[in-house]
Amino acid sequence: MLYVDLLNPFWWLATAIICYKVFAFVDAAVRRDDAYRAADKKTKGFWLVVLGLALGADLLFGANPVTGLLTLAGLVAAIVYVVDVRPAIKLLTDGRGGSSGAYGPW
Repeated sequence: MLYVDLLNPFWWLATAIICYKVFAFVDAAVRRDDAYRAADKKTKGFWLVVLGLALGADLLFGANPVTGLLTLAGLVAAIVYVVDVRPAIKLLTDGRGGSSGAYGPW
């Protein structure tokens, strides 16, 4: 039965959407909390809740990329994070989630 799923392009699309949401959630989790405020974005807690709910809904109910409104809304939230919030935070933290000292990263 698994070979039928592997031939289904919608299965691949749903898998890619879930992987993208996992990436966004993990990236949001490892970034520093103060970097969100410094970048003038929503708080880290806000993004973790939004991305966590989006990922959790897909894992609980299944990702339906064609007609699933919840899946598409969560995908939009993940795209906004990766395209807008993540670059602003990376710019402030020198591309890493950790801290940097007065003389550069340490």
